[in-house]
This record gives sequence, C-alpha cells and structure tokens, in this order.
Amino acid sequence: MSHQLFYNLQEQEMTFDDVFNRIATFMHKQPAAEYRLMIGTDSQVHADHTRFISGVVIQRMGKGAWACAKKTVVKRKMNNLHERISFETTLTEEIASLFTETDKTTLINIVLPHIYKGATFSIEGHIDIGSEKKNRTREFVNEMVARIESTGFEPKIKPESFVASSYANRYTK
Repeated sequence: MSHQLFYNLQEQEMTFDDVFNRIATFMHKQPAAEYRLMIGTDSQVHADHTRFISGVVIQRMGKGAWACAKKTVVKRKMNNLHERISFETTLTEEIASLFTETDKTTLINIVLPHIYKGATFSIEGHIDIGSEKKNRTREFVNEMVARIESTGFEPKIKPESFVASSYANRYTK
C-alpha cells in the first residue's frame, strides 16, 4: 500500500499541517459565514490495484470552497464490497483523526465571535454508501455510520455524501 501527501489542482505534496493552514486561512477570509468541513473517500478497482481517493473540503455555504485530495493505492484488486467500503471508511477515519481537539477548537473559534450573525461550523464524514433498496451497500450503513460517529464527525450517506460520491470519485478513475 502506498500513501501520498495531499494535493489539489494548485498545489502538490501538501502535509496535513499545510491542509489545516489552508482551511483556517480560507475561513479567516470570511469568518461570519456558514462552514462545512467534510471528509470522504471513494475507490475504484483497476486491473492490478485498487485506487482510493480521500477528499477534504471546506465549504463556505453559497460562497465557494477549498478542497484537496489524498491518494492511497492497494496493489491488488479489492473486489469484496464490504472490504472496500470498510477501507474507504478507515481512510476517512484516519484523516478525521488528524484533526486534533486543538485544531477543531481553532476552527470553531474563527466563527464563534460571529454566531449571532449566522456563522456556523460543522464537521462531516461522507461515506459512499446508500440506504435505498437498490443500493448494494445498504447492509453496511449502520456499521459505517457508527464508525464515523465515533470520530465525532457527523456521518452523511448518499445522496448527501458528495465529497465521497462526487469529488473523490472524480479522481479514482
């Protein structure tokens, strides 16, 4: 398995500290806004490996976002759906764990003086699963939601888990 640093279209090889600083800088620009910090992972099985992309997105509701991704490659085909969904959730949990209580407090303190002006901050873990009857992943919903809840992040599943199902998905191909 190979782990790489975070990247986006503007920057390559960002450390987590770089990512955290970009998020804080983005929030400082408009501290009286509504913010959602979202982390999610998606995967794609290829001929001789499985590519996982974890996305980290800070969204200023209605006014833009900053995002980056991290690629993880497992050098085998992971065809077992439960194994793959579980590993996606593990990668999301790993990134969530990088946000220390001090980090979370720092981000909350950016918006805190502005809550009476409508400022908000939420932290979400996006899981690429759905509970609808036609969705093959529905049997894993309770397990994966409980895992994300244990990180202190608010779990989101399809169709609300767009960081996993849309942003990260774009880079798994």
